[in-house]
Amino acid sequence: MRFRYARHTTHLAQIIKFYTDIVGLKMLGGFEGHSNYDGVFLGLENVDWHLEFTVSPDKPESTFDEDDALVFYLSSMEELAVKQNFLQQNGIELIKPKNPPLGREWDNDSGSRWI
Repeated sequence: MRFRYARHTTHLAQIIKFYTDIVGLKMLGGFEGHSNYDGVFLGLENVDWHLEFTVSPDKPESTFDEDDALVFYLSSMEELAVKQNFLQQNGIELIKPKNPPLGREWDNDSGSRWI
């Protein structure tokens, strides 16, 4: 089984920058002008999942709340410390999660959260 999370946005450039420069995902591909949609595929190579973000003349009708989050699992406390320091250096502050057992939480400036 493969997995893809697709999300329509008005902030495609910001999302690409956040997920590649900050989170560390790679640009796996993309498309332009497909039924008035442009989009990108972000993820890691050789895994069975990726994120897809699209933009079009139509505005997204969905909204995020504090229960909406993407959860990324890091492999060690050292990796967490490095990532947390990098986020803070880039002006992305830790926020208090609604569901604390999930872990540390950050806002990605598009209204969604990631943990």
